[in-house]
Amino acid sequence: MSIAMLSKKLVSCVILDLDGTLLNTDGVVTDVLKAFLVKLGRQWDAKAAHKIVGRTPYEAAAIIVQDYGLQCTTEDFISEINPLFSDQIEGPNPNFGWPRWCNIKPLPGAERLLKHLRCHDVPMALASNSPRVNVESKISFHPGWKESFSAIVAGDDVRNGKPSPDIYFEAAKRLNVEPSNCLVIEDSLPGVSAGKAAGMEVVAVPSLPKQHHLYTSADEVINSLLDLQPEKWGLPPFQDCNSFSNCFIEMLIRFFSRGPFNQTYGLMISGINGTLPLEPWHIGGPVIKGYGRGSKVLGIPTANLSTEGYAAVLSEHPSGVYFGWAGLSTRGIYKMVMSIGWNPYFNNVEKTIEPWLLHSFDEDFYGEELHLTIVGYIRPEANFSSLESLIARIHEDGRIAERALDLPIYSKSKYKDDPYLGCTLPADKNRL
Repeated sequence: MSIAMLSKKLVSCVILDLDGTLLNTDGVVTDVLKAFLVKLGRQWDAKAAHKIVGRTPYEAAAIIVQDYGLQCTTEDFISEINPLFSDQIEGPNPNFGWPRWCNIKPLPGAERLLKHLRCHDVPMALASNSPRVNVESKISFHPGWKESFSAIVAGDDVRNGKPSPDIYFEAAKRLNVEPSNCLVIEDSLPGVSAGKAAGMEVVAVPSLPKQHHLYTSADEVINSLLDLQPEKWGLPPFQDCNSFSNCFIEMLIRFFSRGPFNQTYGLMISGINGTLPLEPWHIGGPVIKGYGRGSKVLGIPTANLSTEGYAAVLSEHPSGVYFGWAGLSTRGIYKMVMSIGWNPYFNNVEKTIEPWLLHSFDEDFYGEELHLTIVGYIRPEANFSSLESLIARIHEDGRIAERALDLPIYSKSKYKDDPYLGCTLPADKNRL
């Protein structure tokens, strides 16, 4: 374990926020607010979303009423909008509807984290500014979640919501632990402030883009739950990712990468190679011209995809570097590595998708249909001090993806018949 890891305060339990930390509630909230404001002749401003993130329902409502100049009281606004979150939408049984909360997906890494802590008997509490009825409703659609928490503290269980520390003091009390022994995981500034005011260690996972620099009071800021390293806080490390000391990693690489062990321990090697297996997901469309910097500036020809129509998909996946398989409709299926995000070095104004097919092509293929199956994660998005260091890191990502996609857990034997890729052409060394 590194000196940096040893410098962290050790904890014995974890307290988690819900909205924006474990569940991707932003989409549902945005959809409801958009529809509600349109009826009042107003237009939702996504750039102002940070004003309400992490606030109590009353505080958020008061901000919206004031900012949009609504001719109603905060109480009236709440009474009108709350039923919209309980509106029935179509469920699996056509005779019965489900509330909107049923469509909320866990954020990447949430299921993995809860399962990991539960399996290692690490006490957990849930601490949310939302009313208990909403908290209970949201987690009811995720089997095993409610049972994972030794305590659930909602906004109406305490006198003051976040950023007051009341909710975290109450969670520690119900866990029967000292606040100083707790690790808080939060997405919002009010939540981080509440955790620190309670004397707890806090890991921030900002739910809004380009906000990391605001979280100066957090003990650590990470891009997503996929990047959390529990061992930094004295908790058991994940076994599906690179959580071991460098010496142990090198020993395992030398031992398991030979002979039959390569096949048997593919998952372990994938972790050692610095990748994390994901539940496969898909995205695709015609290849478009990007910013013109792939081949010309970086010397790396990316096959860019339009983000139009993929807002929901992009909101579900944190910015970072991923890898998988790419199917070109008339050419074949190839290994690929891709970035999703704002590319801090170039300071993109929108979230982009930039796949790099790990194959040398003799010609451009703009307009050709490209389908991607993403199977693993390499690292979070990062900024670089120079163009040279950015290029070097991209090439390293490519080498990591190249090696990982030869492992059984990611390899062609699992994805050659994926109908989404839609290609059955003869293979070369980088094709299926």
